[in-house]
Formats: sequence, structure tokens, C-alpha cells
Amino acid sequence: MKLNPSGRPYFILNVILTGVILLIAGYSFFYSPDEEKYPVPCVHEKITGEPCPSCGLSHAFSLIVRGRIDEALQWNSQSLRVFLFFALQMVMRIALGARTLITIRGLKQVTITDAAVSSAMALVAFYPFMRSLWLTLF
Repeated sequence: MKLNPSGRPYFILNVILTGVILLIAGYSFFYSPDEEKYPVPCVHEKITGEPCPSCGLSHAFSLIVRGRIDEALQWNSQSLRVFLFFALQMVMRIALGARTLITIRGLKQVTITDAAVSSAMALVAFYPFMRSLWLTLF
């Protein structure tokens, strides 16, 4: 199947975003939540000694992919909403990428709707972090 040139950039964007989400999922699967060997430390906590709103998110993701939701919420109370954002985005990226392979009809409307829905999802998922940042800065 040959991809129409006008749908190529959108298809590539979906492939890249799917890849990034799969890397996050792989990181979550690879590192055991029962060991403290996460390679990405919290810079905020290292500098200030205080945990930031996203502290424990990597650990929580590792717990979520193993079905240990209650424990994940203890590590970071917002972890499930952020995890669901990424999971839904992966499903959307795969579906929209496949749709682009099948047809480019209505591509402009699809991309506009995609941007609006993804933005709304991001605001819902990351609102607690944005609010905390706002309160910290102002």
C-alpha cells in the first residue's frame, strides 16, 4: 500500500508519538517497582530536598503495568490519570496512523479534531502538575 504524499507527515507524526509512548511503556516494564534502580532521578528533589508533584511517577507506572493500581496511587496520586492519557494516546496514534494509510479523505478535519481532543486530554491529565507549577511560580 502506497501512502499518499499529503498524508505522509501526519502518518510519520503518529509513528513517532507511538514510538515515544512505547519507550515510556518499555521503561515502565523494564524497571522493577520492587527495586530502587530508576536511572532518572528527580532533579527538583535533589536540589530542594522536597518532592515535586511528579515524584514517584516512574515507580507508579511500573506498578500500573503490573496491575498494582492501589500501590501506584500511593506513590503518586495522579499516576493513573497520566498513565491513561498515554495509553489512550497510543490507541489514538495507532488508529489514526492506520486511517491515514487507508484514506486521506477528510485529513484536515481529522488533524484538527485530533489536536483538539489530544489537547483537552493533556489538560485533564496534567492539570494537577500545571496547577502546582503555577502556584509555585506565582
